[in-house]
Amino acid sequence: MKQILNRLFEHDCLTRAEAREIMLRISRGEFNESQIAAFITVFLMRSITIEELSGFRDALLELRIPVDLSEFPAIDIVGTGGDNKNTFNISTAACFVVAGAGYHVVKHGNYGASSVSGASNVMEAHGVRFTADADKLRKSLDRCGMAFLHAQFFNPAMKMVAPVRKALAVRTFFNMLGPLVNPCIPKYQLLGVYNLKLGRMYNYLYQQTDTEYTIVNSLDGYDEISLTDDFKCFSRDGEHIVTPESLGFARSTDAELYGGETVDEAAEIFDRVLGGKATPAQTNTVVINAAYAIRTIDRTKPMAECIALARNSIESGNALQTLKRFIEINS
Repeated sequence: MKQILNRLFEHDCLTRAEAREIMLRISRGEFNESQIAAFITVFLMRSITIEELSGFRDALLELRIPVDLSEFPAIDIVGTGGDNKNTFNISTAACFVVAGAGYHVVKHGNYGASSVSGASNVMEAHGVRFTADADKLRKSLDRCGMAFLHAQFFNPAMKMVAPVRKALAVRTFFNMLGPLVNPCIPKYQLLGVYNLKLGRMYNYLYQQTDTEYTIVNSLDGYDEISLTDDFKCFSRDGEHIVTPESLGFARSTDAELYGGETVDEAAEIFDRVLGGKATPAQTNTVVINAAYAIRTIDRTKPMAECIALARNSIESGNALQTLKRFIEINS
């Protein structure tokens, strides 16, 4: 690691093969926490390259505990995190809205590292017990359309670096990797990124795969569609900027999306959204992210129809019922 760090401190970059090998060694516990922290810090001082990100991803996919859920044409709705906005769990709530609309969702999530409440935090707050049992995950998908894959159960390297990430409490390249390494490699993905440079990098990587994807970034720095500003979308159809008003939405404020100071506060907002009792700003933000997920699954649907399906999932009570069934199956 000393040799690696000296190279990186001299502004050298890793090849894809080197990045893969280092990540494999991290997962095997060959480096201590101080060494891992120093290594992570390098990528806070400069941008990660596509070769490095690809190599890290190669290692995590190679090391993952695979789970075959291919009989379900599922989507993952996930953000990189690390946008320092401390919003409530928008992507996770959108998952239940999409499942409530009749689609299959396989959410890959983790504990919050740079925010109060990650996807795994809000799931645990509801009494959910994580599992790597493929049969249990299939049962959950079959009965409620939703399965949750806790990252540390499937990616040993994620577990190895979790204490360091939590201690640093800032955005790291592991935020970038999380959305790329869903262990079941779902057919569809809606990915939120915190800046356009990362959006372009993801767009390049996903064009090399068979995944049908949409990448979104709010231009004011949210790693999801926040409706606080215009947002950019990347897909196989190209890239374009969308305004909230063009989709019939009023703009939100940062304060309206605040997730609270504790996991319990974030969980309360989460419940109010799915129960149809949240503020218009909170509800609209979840609706638009769910709508883009539905559009990713079915490009033939007009956006207005996707928005209506997402909103109906909440207003009909289907989203809340999906959450209740999910908790019953997974607790």
